[in-house]
Amino acid sequence: MQQHEARFGSRGEWYVVAQMMLFALLLLGPSTWPGGGWTAPYTWLGRVFGGVLLALGIAISLLACLHLGKNLTALPQPRKDAVLVVAGIYRFVRHPIYSGVLLAAFGWALWVNGWLTLGYASLLLIFLDIKSRREEIWLEQKFPEYREYRQRVRKLLPYVY
Repeated sequence: MQQHEARFGSRGEWYVVAQMMLFALLLLGPSTWPGGGWTAPYTWLGRVFGGVLLALGIAISLLACLHLGKNLTALPQPRKDAVLVVAGIYRFVRHPIYSGVLLAAFGWALWVNGWLTLGYASLLLIFLDIKSRREEIWLEQKFPEYREYRQRVRKLLPYVY
């Protein structure tokens, strides 16, 4: 191993592996237990509301990726050449990609009429909250001004959380 290469896991690679496993569970796992799902009027509402959340979540995530530009990485540790992005959608939440992913995940759960899928989306929420905590430690180490940004801007949901 060359001296400049990091050991696997030292930049948060295990978070990415776990995240991909949760995405796979969300998309490919059973959506509900036998005979489960909600009743007819809620199925239609779930499809409509779920579709809106799904589309909105994808749009927010894509917009956040565009705002990050060359700073974008799947790893929670920022790139060595990264700059702190606090403009655009990052004015409203510190982790808009995660916000969008979560909206899409809960939208998907409603779309597929799945109690279990709602559970998977909830697990993803907990996981991304934990991952973002580690990410923010690295962001504060790299960018001293991140502490002030963190106090001013909510993590995932504008003005709430």
